[in-house]
Amino acid sequence: MAIRTKRIYEPAAATDGYRVLVDRLWPRGLTKEAAGIDRWLKEVAPSDALRKWFHANMDEWDEFKTRYKAELKDSDALHALRSLVTENEVVTLLFSAKTEDRNQALVLKELLEKS
Repeated sequence: MAIRTKRIYEPAAATDGYRVLVDRLWPRGLTKEAAGIDRWLKEVAPSDALRKWFHANMDEWDEFKTRYKAELKDSDALHALRSLVTENEVVTLLFSAKTEDRNQALVLKELLEKS
């Protein structure tokens, strides 16, 4: 089992395995064909309120992670994502954020690797 993260705007690669978009909103300027995703699991993304809060408080990464993990606790969407990870050899969590070191895909990867 391998879990990877990648910006949705980067070209799809065979090494991506099963590609899951984990954004609540569809990425701007990208067609579904160009995205090359296997599944859009928007329910696992941060709530609109948390997404907007983090956008205004980008320096509060640890607080974002804490709040996001609280939202995900006992989440059906997180359970669905866990199932996809166990069913596929490689899963790539796709995100549209410009910050590759601070985004929800990294939090999800951390949670999935611990379980």
